[in-house]
Amino acid sequence: MDYRKEMQICIDYIEVNIKEDILAEELADRIGFSQKHFYRLFKTSVGMPVMEYIRRRKLAHAIYDLMLGRRVLDIAVEYGFDTHNGFAKAFKKYYGSSPQNYKSHAVCILPRPVNLLNQSNNYKIFGGIIMEPKIINKPAFKIAGYAIKTDAAKSTKDCPALWDVHNIEDWEEKLYKLLQPEKHGEYGVCIENNMERGEFVYLIGIEVDDFTKTTNDMYKAEIPNAEYAVFTTSPVTDAEFSKNIQSTWHYILEEWVPNSGYVWDECKPDFEFYDERCHGETNKMMEIYVPVMKK
Repeated sequence: MDYRKEMQICIDYIEVNIKEDILAEELADRIGFSQKHFYRLFKTSVGMPVMEYIRRRKLAHAIYDLMLGRRVLDIAVEYGFDTHNGFAKAFKKYYGSSPQNYKSHAVCILPRPVNLLNQSNNYKIFGGIIMEPKIINKPAFKIAGYAIKTDAAKSTKDCPALWDVHNIEDWEEKLYKLLQPEKHGEYGVCIENNMERGEFVYLIGIEVDDFTKTTNDMYKAEIPNAEYAVFTTSPVTDAEFSKNIQSTWHYILEEWVPNSGYVWDECKPDFEFYDERCHGETNKMMEIYVPVMKK
């Protein structure tokens, strides 16, 4: 017998009543199953115990509300976490990063619940390529360029706007001409994170050996040695490039980090790297570097 329809009834009920205190026994009664049978079927169908799934959906809704600008304490209480710290601990246990760090990288969308009747959509596949990162240790290096101070609420607009200015004013040519780096490639780096206020500096720059050739209007940063999970986006057209980067970030935050055996090393900066592979109209690719450490 295919039990997916019965399990989907429970999943849909959880979604509609996500702010309530939902009991597994109540769900089992709704579809006429014994508790033992229901527990086993839910875990087999969804891939996790029912109460873990409920908690993860509460966290997903909570972080979405947080990105809309609501107070953390109000959200924590509304979704049953009692305290700010309880919410933060539960969030980090699942997502591998703090709510503030997640908020500064994620697109403001509510992750979809499981749909057992339509499982074709898989975050792990982009352009037919299974996304598995390389784990590397990258030595410390220096970056010089131009930066903007922003916060998690404004970053989805501020960071792309800075890239627009970068392209319009041809900062790339200016940086290469003045600094004459040995390597080609532009970095988009999140640095000087203030987790309490959700603020950070976003820097667009290039790698340099030292800062002797920099000008006063340039922002300078030293990126420390760190272990990184490096994700390479799948080759797409220019029109699909921005959306593909967002999808990759979504996969990193929602799928890879929570299930990887790593946590986000929030003491180190993450960054995007763009080289000659992102030039042209087709087969555009780039890399995302996420600082990680073993759980």
